[in-house]
Formats: sequence, structure tokens, C-alpha cells
Amino acid sequence: MLTLTSSPDDVATAVRLLRAGELVAVPTETVYGLAADATNPDAIRAVFRAKGRPADHPLIVHLAAAEQLADWVADVPDMAWRLASAFWPGPLTLVLPAGQNVSPLVTGGQTTIALRVPAHPVMHTILRQVGRGLAAPSANPFGQISATTAAHVRTHLAGKIAAVVDGGPCEIGIESTIVDLSREHPRILRPGAITIEMMTHHLQWGDVVTGPAPRVPGALASHYAPRTPCYSIPADLHESPCPNRRIALLAQQRPGWPVTRFWSMPSEPDAYAHTLYATLHEADVSGCDVLLVALPPDGPAWDGIHDRLRRATRPLALMM
Repeated sequence: MLTLTSSPDDVATAVRLLRAGELVAVPTETVYGLAADATNPDAIRAVFRAKGRPADHPLIVHLAAAEQLADWVADVPDMAWRLASAFWPGPLTLVLPAGQNVSPLVTGGQTTIALRVPAHPVMHTILRQVGRGLAAPSANPFGQISATTAAHVRTHLAGKIAAVVDGGPCEIGIESTIVDLSREHPRILRPGAITIEMMTHHLQWGDVVTGPAPRVPGALASHYAPRTPCYSIPADLHESPCPNRRIALLAQQRPGWPVTRFWSMPSEPDAYAHTLYATLHEADVSGCDVLLVALPPDGPAWDGIHDRLRRATRPLALMM
């Protein structure tokens, strides 16, 4: 696997590889994506092989600009244009009716497609120079912790992809918010940095509902998970749930009971999200027997983090 920088020459190399149908891990503001030409069926199949991803699990297609929506969508509703104007480039994915020319390999066989315009300058340059949409699921084995640095990609995908472009640590650190606009009422299918409150405040779009709709990335019950057994615990747990085991703990405050390794997590949701996956990666290779995560506060700003922790961890009751 080549490790490329954000220099013009290395970006040009990444573009040549992508145009040739190769897989290249790329930085975005959310997590690193495993990019492939979304118009090349062989390249799309290679993404599924590299990740070990089920073929019915749809991919998000990344675009250079909102104007390209019409190339992928059968009918772009006004709501999509308003959301795109407010939040693109940025960590928001829109689910819309797929155009007739969109491959079912990208949509997981569904009639909808997920699209976003990422904000990372390196990814934007790559998209502009490639000149076509790039499918870019998280650059990690399916179901495991997402990659937020190039080092994470090298550790988990070495020998499976052509290159990784090192754009530094991801700014946001968790995946994009996904909004379904394919039916009458918008649905939040995956929470993230763009919250319902932010969208409602900017757009006054009326009722927003949550619940099942099209299949989307990151919606399985178990996802983003460390290989070490990982459990969520209340922040105010007064005694060790497993006193005879080596414990790695992520929490905002150190507990009154002993742990082998402790990571102090930020008190602000943006900072917490930024460091979450990197900390889980570190804890996963700490040599401990079990990984515990003390749940952070509730509230709209924490919804994306709670969503990822619900999928990455198991409830404490399952340990008992």
C-alpha cells in the first residue's frame, strides 16, 4: 500500500489510481473513506471485497459539488437543494430516489441513493480532479472501528488497497448525519454532527421523524466495534463490574475502583466525537481483557456519539 501526502504530485497519483479502478483511502472531515470510482462496477465490487462488506449494504457516493446531484438522482426535491445549500460541503448525507443509470451495486439493490459533498480540502481536490462520483465507505473492515487517521487504515487494510492519502486526523471523527428525503417526511437515519435542531433552525422544515426506511451505512445493531469485548456502563457505577480482569476504561471521570488503563474523555461533544474512534483503536490494542465505556451525558449534541456507542458496545447486563 502506498502512503501518499496531500502534495499536488501525490494527489495526482491518487487520482490516476482511482481513474484506473484502484481503491484509495482518502481523508474526509468525518472519517477516512475507502474511495472507488462509483461508475466502475469492478471498482465497486473491489470495495466490498476489501472491507468484507455485505453486497446489500449501500454505499455513500461523494460528489465535488451539489450541482452534481442531478447526475445521480431521479428527481431532486426542493428540500434537498435547501439542505445542500445550508450544510454542503459538510457532514450531511442525503438519501434520494436513484437515477436510472445508477448501478444497483452502489445502492445495495434499492431504489434510493445516498450522496454527500465532503468538506475536507484534500478530498475535494481529488473529487474535482477525478471528475466523477466516488463511493467511499469508511476505510476499515466491515463492522469494526472506523479509521480517523492514515495509520488506522494502514493497520487494517494493508495489502488490500492501492494507497492511502494521509490528510491528518479527521476533524469531526464520527460519520455523517444521514437524512432520508425519498418520501413525504424527512427521516434521520443516522445522527451525526448535523443535528435535527440545526436543520430545523436553518430550514424550518416541519416535522422530522426517525425510524426505519432505506438501508443505510452504519445502521446495523453491531457496528464500529473493537475486537476486544466492549461494554457500556453507567457513568456513576460504584464498583468494578469485572474485578478480576484487566480493564481498559474510557470515561469522563476516573472511577473509584481500579482499572488497568484509563482514558479521560472530553466533556464537550465535538471534542468527544473527534477523539472517540482514535481512543477505541488505542484501547483495543492495549492488551486488556475487556474494554468499558462510561456513557456520556444525554442531549441532542450527544445523539451521534450515543448512536455509535450503542453499536460499538454491548450492554453491561450481558457481562453479568
